[in-house]
Amino acid sequence: MNNLKTGLLLTTLTVLFVALGSALAGRTGAMIAFGIAVAMNIGSYWFSDKLVLRMYKAREAGPEEALELHALVADLAQRAQLPMPKVYIVPGAALNAFATGRGPEHAAVAVTEGLMQNMNRSELAGVLAHELSHIKHRDILIGSIAATVAGAIGMLASWARFGAIFGGRDSNGPNPIVLIGVALFAGLAASVVQMAISRAREFEADAGAARILGDPIPLISALQKLGFASERVPLQANQATAHMFIVNPLLGGGFAKLFSTHPPIEERISALRAGFGVR
Repeated sequence: MNNLKTGLLLTTLTVLFVALGSALAGRTGAMIAFGIAVAMNIGSYWFSDKLVLRMYKAREAGPEEALELHALVADLAQRAQLPMPKVYIVPGAALNAFATGRGPEHAAVAVTEGLMQNMNRSELAGVLAHELSHIKHRDILIGSIAATVAGAIGMLASWARFGAIFGGRDSNGPNPIVLIGVALFAGLAASVVQMAISRAREFEADAGAARILGDPIPLISALQKLGFASERVPLQANQATAHMFIVNPLLGGGFAKLFSTHPPIEERISALRAGFGVR
């Protein structure tokens, strides 16, 4: 169901891009925006593992430093029928984790020191299985595609606003106020759809983790602990990479939650219980 939802959302982004491009910049302008967005996101996709790991000062941990962690990742990767990813540790007391890399053969999982210190083996397995599920489902690629189309829409919207404000009024062109309104709506809609794709992938990764483990309880327990800990010890994270973590590292309540890249933890737990018949 979440895979179908992701496909529909990606289609919505594409339709929105084509419609906005045709209305505001014509075919040539739309293709230029798309080309720029593709170039930017190919670079981001290809080098994301190095960039993100460096951003969070993650260090690669060999078996000699973290034997139990390595053994657990190796066991789960075998269950998931994945190559063994590289293992990294992120300094800090916050409880969180993420996966990165351009595909299963070039993947890495990273966990914080706080996660290792505060999760029991079963809960840690739940977190790692979630990250391996992201790798198995190629969610980093899906996120890059969504970012490419949303980025192109954002560029078109910016050009439209700039043209409406500084380009003067063309008697044959659209009303500048209407143009600004359309551009603002398109940019907001692209952000909302991109956020919805991220949320759908989180639900699918949760379900995938439960399938890898054969039991949703370890992840449910881990999510409960993560939800409590993230409020007390948030991770100092960059907003552009917040979607990569197992729980949103950025604090925010009320209206901000509507635009979070992650579903509420209570909804994720409820979905796991309902999907696997757990009370």
